[in-house]
Amino acid sequence: MDGPQEQAKHPVSAALAGPYGHPFHPILVTVPIGAWVAGLVFDLASWLVADPGFLAQGSVWLIGLGVLGAVAAALVGLLDLFAIPTGTPAFRLGLMHMTLNLAVIAAYAVNFAWRQADYGQPGPVSAGMLAVSAASLIVLAVSGYLGGKLAYRYGVRVADETTQATGYTTRDDPADR
Repeated sequence: MDGPQEQAKHPVSAALAGPYGHPFHPILVTVPIGAWVAGLVFDLASWLVADPGFLAQGSVWLIGLGVLGAVAAALVGLLDLFAIPTGTPAFRLGLMHMTLNLAVIAAYAVNFAWRQADYGQPGPVSAGMLAVSAASLIVLAVSGYLGGKLAYRYGVRVADETTQATGYTTRDDPADR
């Protein structure tokens, strides 16, 4: 029987969470991260141009896209969390990672709804909306650090060391035969 560390490397459902050594969660998180960073750039740029309305509208779309992408990433991440044995430091870290991410999703969902009232207005994004986006990205960065710790320190959903070692053999290595 596999030990707790080995258990955390294998998906609960390979079809939904990605096969062994190739989890879907890390690739899915690029959608909300990219959308939300671009949204903040649009927010900031809306304060610098003469006609900021299109930037404010673009930011709304980016925030909405980010929320949808984050929900997809969260569902797959939840499957990864189920692979981690409860009561372990990795599981507690996974819960913190999930909690922060859910808080960020909620903040962006509220920010999206708030922006609907101003959608199509000619002015820049309000300072409050910009502040919510900036604060949310800071929390997201902390959560991303924790997610990196899950993968790179604890090896959650990462191939075992023996499998990883096959990438470091040479042609003349007897292990290749």
